[in-house]
Amino acid sequence: MDPRIVALYDEYAHAPLKRRVFMDRLTALAGGSAAASLILPLLEADRALAQTVAPEDARIITGAVSFPGPGGEVRGYLAGPIGGAKAGAVVVIHENRGLNAHIEDVARRLAVAGFLALAPDFLSPAGGTPKDEDRAREMIGALDSANTVANAVAAAAYLRERAEANGKVGAVGFCWGGGVAGRLAVADPTLDAVVVFYGPTPDPAGVPKIKAPLLLHYAGLDERIGAGVPAFQAALDEAGVNYTLYMYEGVNHAFHNDTSAARYDPAAAALAWQRTLDFLGHRLGNG
Repeated sequence: MDPRIVALYDEYAHAPLKRRVFMDRLTALAGGSAAASLILPLLEADRALAQTVAPEDARIITGAVSFPGPGGEVRGYLAGPIGGAKAGAVVVIHENRGLNAHIEDVARRLAVAGFLALAPDFLSPAGGTPKDEDRAREMIGALDSANTVANAVAAAAYLRERAEANGKVGAVGFCWGGGVAGRLAVADPTLDAVVVFYGPTPDPAGVPKIKAPLLLHYAGLDERIGAGVPAFQAALDEAGVNYTLYMYEGVNHAFHNDTSAARYDPAAAALAWQRTLDFLGHRLGNG
């Protein structure tokens, strides 16, 4: 696909552009409305693909939960393995579309791998994630950043006290959620591991506060996020933070999201996910 189209969608998803402006520009780049209508489904998430692990999978148990955040109740989706062994726990931080079927599936993937996974709905303070993704992005943009990080800290504390957890807690975040995961690492020195998938980098001034080992995944074609990586890496080196950084060349932002055909890269996604499972397993006692 024309990289200008992928870049346009990235601008639409993260700036964001009004949908009418996005469609006008997509039509111009595609060469007409008919071509644009064929390309659009490849760019937007396909909910039909958001079930790698079924909610009814016999290996896991899933359900809705809530926990207290500093500003009120936060709702979420919990998935864990069936069995008596206590598991390492993971906070799964969603993209800027909110808690949707894809992120719930990611939580189930972690559960199948032996982790207790909580995917909070960080739009809970605004009434919860709507079905309209454009509306969800607008609501994400209106969230108070400090309150969001405080809710992420509360999610980690909630998991640490769950009876089925072994007391070790990590976090994994994607896109907007990757940025939250980075800021969570700064805010919560009790975390045992943090994984970032192509998230905006935290303020380098806060990096010395990071105590958790980090696993960082970035996309080589993702100029928007990539611009902040060198300064972040320099700050990590100067502070002596334990981290591993992978740059996946030739792939786009959101390469792990298998519901978006235009940006998903199966090989990079599989490699990054296996590295994530290995890292979390080692750090959280599941390895």
